[in-house]
Amino acid sequence: MYSMVAGEDRDPVAQLRRGVAEPCVLALLRAGERYGFDLARELAGVGGLVAGEGTVYPLLARLRRRQLVETTWKESAQGPPRRYYRLTAKGKAELDAFVEQWRQFRSTVDAVLGGDR
Repeated sequence: MYSMVAGEDRDPVAQLRRGVAEPCVLALLRAGERYGFDLARELAGVGGLVAGEGTVYPLLARLRRRQLVETTWKESAQGPPRRYYRLTAKGKAELDAFVEQWRQFRSTVDAVLGGDR
């Protein structure tokens, strides 16, 4: 697939991954608080959704600035204290809205790709 904008990423799957990384982090936090490294490991293991910590920590910082997640520090038996992230009410509302939009978007794309239009 070719891009019409010079310098733009030509990998549509990479673009999709970047677009869904934040909602996927919010979804993982839906079940409860998580340590950043655990989030990075899980997302990297799920079809390489994110590359690793270098992608997840800036993403978590953005989510925190937008007040979609909040953090607490906890002591760790394996070293220094760790920052844990949890979903805020605002984050849950944004995730719920994304899930609804995603379902509609996915259905539309599936219909077009499958020739069901």
